[in-house]
Amino acid sequence: MGSPSFFSPYRHGFVRVAAAVPKVKLADPAVNAQSVLDLVRQAHDQGVATLVFPELGLTGYSIDDLLQQDVLLDAAEAAIATLAEESEKLSPLFVVGAPLRDAGRLYNTAVAIQGGRVLGVVPKSFLPNYREFYERRWFTPGTGVTGKTLRLAGQDAPFGTDILFRAGGEAPFTIGVEICEDVWTPTPPSTAQALAGAEILLNLSASNITIGKSETRRLLCASQSARAIAAYVYSAAGAGESSTDVAWDGHLDIHEMGALLAETERFSTGPTWTFADVDVARIRQERMRVGSFGDAMMLAPPVVPFRIVPFDFSPPPGDLALARAVERFPFTPSDPAKLRENCYEAHNIQVQGLARRLEASGLRKLVIGISGGLDSTQALLVAAKAMDQLGLPRANILAYTLPGFATSDRTKDNAWSLMRAIGTTAAELDIRPAATQMLKDLGHPFGRGEPVYDVTFENVQAGLRTDYLFRLANHNGALVVGTGDLSELALGWCTYGVGDHMSHYNPNCGAPKTLIQHLIRFVAHSGDVDAATTALLDDILATEISPELVPGEQTQATESFVGPYALQDFNLYYFSRYGMPPSKIAFLAWSAWRDAAEGAWPAGLPDSGRRAYDLAEIRKWLELFLKRFFANQFKRSAVPNGPKISSGGALSPRGDWRMPSDASAGVWLAELTANTPT
Repeated sequence: MGSPSFFSPYRHGFVRVAAAVPKVKLADPAVNAQSVLDLVRQAHDQGVATLVFPELGLTGYSIDDLLQQDVLLDAAEAAIATLAEESEKLSPLFVVGAPLRDAGRLYNTAVAIQGGRVLGVVPKSFLPNYREFYERRWFTPGTGVTGKTLRLAGQDAPFGTDILFRAGGEAPFTIGVEICEDVWTPTPPSTAQALAGAEILLNLSASNITIGKSETRRLLCASQSARAIAAYVYSAAGAGESSTDVAWDGHLDIHEMGALLAETERFSTGPTWTFADVDVARIRQERMRVGSFGDAMMLAPPVVPFRIVPFDFSPPPGDLALARAVERFPFTPSDPAKLRENCYEAHNIQVQGLARRLEASGLRKLVIGISGGLDSTQALLVAAKAMDQLGLPRANILAYTLPGFATSDRTKDNAWSLMRAIGTTAAELDIRPAATQMLKDLGHPFGRGEPVYDVTFENVQAGLRTDYLFRLANHNGALVVGTGDLSELALGWCTYGVGDHMSHYNPNCGAPKTLIQHLIRFVAHSGDVDAATTALLDDILATEISPELVPGEQTQATESFVGPYALQDFNLYYFSRYGMPPSKIAFLAWSAWRDAAEGAWPAGLPDSGRRAYDLAEIRKWLELFLKRFFANQFKRSAVPNGPKISSGGALSPRGDWRMPSDASAGVWLAELTANTPT
């Protein structure tokens, strides 16, 4: 079978995992085996690679002393044989819970089955024997059980806590298995499994429900997936279990590196299941990046080396829709409450950084250029809050609008209105006479009255603005506040050494354009400004992004040159934070942006963020991103100080990002061309 389609998650390092809860019939393994098979068949049809069922699901967890009845144990073994036989033509590796005997002892086990085979049996390491739990009454702990085999379904299956299951082929992945209480201990077996290479961790659980317990379980699963840099798939007992003394909620959830990917409604009265695509390639990348993960692996090697049980898994052919949410704006979560919290933190990170730099300098004044655009607006809002924090008057902010040849009345008026609303010391410096003189001195055609609007014409204006600001800072004993943002730095959309590239301190350097829009909106609607200022900030947000350097009837739209910031911030996030191949970034962007459903867009977005993009557009702008990102590294090698804001990363050579200025984008462009449909 050939490689999966570009439009399949399996092509891009994803693996589809699932968790399921059948409706159990207590003490009837044959019936329960058929319920399991029904769900495995559904998972097979959906392209699932691995599926986990609840603890002791073949018998029921809540059957107490019946667990030690030979009739029941024989029936459980017969049910496992049925599952093996009936699964011969089913793709998923699935794991069921069963009580199994070995050498006069009874174990609470997880049985892995796939393609007609019992691949292995993992016993539960830690047995709860407190409050409502009495597992040591029936079972022997699995700790120390290694290197053994069990005879099941007419075959010898590996048996022990030293087993990992590994799929080869086009979509390789490794699975570790633990059972319920194991993850509640200080040393979960899944930690050692992850350190030994397991990217997907399965937990078969019973875990009765009491008030508040579900949140604790989510916390455990999320934290273990984050700590182990893994996917964690959890299934707890539900419908059909005895309610004699306890109750069950059928808790199912799937986490990846701390993030919840999928869960179901609890307290279902019938069978239920859920699935999601976990990014195994991203897990491997993150483990490689986080050196302490490798250190832990070296410092805590397993006492007994893990046995690797191989199995064959072939991804389903054809297209397959991605089964996970992909944020269109990865720097700004779609959840309103989370977005508010992020904006609060980002804004205060900026304020704290600028206030500390001003305090450390011994100066009491700031100089800033105000264009009426997004970046300088946010920088001014930060400067005002920093002054408030330091107990200094806002009049100590020396704010200047510096109109050039293409400055519009709208942005100039907004700049003046903003400076007045904030309470700065405001002034205007018209750079056109000085720019004309410089162009004349350079022998540029514009200096002779000819309308030539080339890069020299643009950069003379950008350079003069910065030159004025630095000299004004010298003259007034002040610091120049930078206004360039992370998106512009990534794309090289800044004039080297001058313009938005240079300042004494840049609070915006870690904020991408899509975040800055939300930060301004956060202040505008925080209740800390009056209605007129809110309206002003909303108008600034609605203004088309433009450098306003070239005169003419049509606005000089930045996004027509560098691409939609919505897409380019997306590309930046996955390229720099996770090192993803361009074809995978294109697939994720296509999955996120191809849908233009009504009501699917957050309020207040510019037009470029409120539309769908097809694969051809995505590929076009991603190619431009790669070319510009590599070509402009020299600008990122010399940037002023400023705070890292987002876990999505920063581009300072003193922080997140280091690369040579003369590196080639050729390999990345070739990968995009070779692996992305035109």
